[in-house]
Amino acid sequence: MKFTQTLVGAAALLGLSTGAFAEEFNPAVIFDMGGKFDKSFNEAAYNGAERFKEEKGVEYREFEIQSESQREQALRRFAQQGNNPVVVAGFAYGAAMDTVASEFPDTDFVIIDMVVDQPNVRSVVFNEHEGSYLVGVLAAMASESGKVGFIGGMDIPLIRKFACGYVQGVKDTNPDAEVFQNMTGTTAAAWNDPVRGGELTKAQIDQGADVIYAAAGGTGRGVLQAAADAGVKSIGVDSNQNYMQPGSVLTSMLKRVDNAVYQAFADVEAGAFTPGIQVMGLAEDGVGYAVDEHNEALISDEMRAAVEDAKAKIISGEITVHDFMSDNSCPVS
Repeated sequence: MKFTQTLVGAAALLGLSTGAFAEEFNPAVIFDMGGKFDKSFNEAAYNGAERFKEEKGVEYREFEIQSESQREQALRRFAQQGNNPVVVAGFAYGAAMDTVASEFPDTDFVIIDMVVDQPNVRSVVFNEHEGSYLVGVLAAMASESGKVGFIGGMDIPLIRKFACGYVQGVKDTNPDAEVFQNMTGTTAAAWNDPVRGGELTKAQIDQGADVIYAAAGGTGRGVLQAAADAGVKSIGVDSNQNYMQPGSVLTSMLKRVDNAVYQAFADVEAGAFTPGIQVMGLAEDGVGYAVDEHNEALISDEMRAAVEDAKAKIISGEITVHDFMSDNSCPVS
């Protein structure tokens, strides 16, 4: 499917010239709504680009969109400028990527969280359900009430994938546990509404939840804050958010978007770029859970042993975590 956006003022918008193509390796990353300092998904992408810059001494270009209409504009202008690779963070770039990648067959593109079938596109997808299962195990073991919560951002299958894996991890650990679930909204604004996140958190706490997992981008800041204020535990997502509320954040489900961005830059620089689907799960260190000085006192030896056992069994195939994206259903609730 093709979508055409007006390019009037695009060069001024992006601060780019319309000059000739730049050198072959000239990386760029475009962030999704919520911005590169959302302390979650976008910031993980930013951290990967920054790590590459610090280690390799190579600058990269970046852009933070402010509206949906800028997706295709930004992609096209970076490709016209000669940036290579062009990495976009977020499933919502799918249609724009499909259009622009076909126009620039000699440019290497990378999209995170969506599959785009073009010969010059790497589609990076994560097994978020596997990482969510692990934090579900920890939530069930840490809960004193037997009631835990999940707060998602935009109500889309991807976030339901997080929720389903989490619920399975909880239920496999404590079959009698109760899991409350809320989504923040149905538009992109749901990724950056910490006030609403806090309200949903308080409602779940009122129902007895004492551990709440936020998979909601910037909205999660409100979840973590409200949980800390109420003296209950929270679970962060994507980036390591343990530091945001030390002693209150039980753990963070790590989604290594930083590794995906870093590897894309490195592969193009080395002339080793490969298109197609790249899956990053537990076996590939694409997802996981965080333990550091901010939460280590909350994770007992028993909890550590249980979650490591679950991790090993998922990698070996002994435990199969249901993937909501496979059939848009969740057999556990």
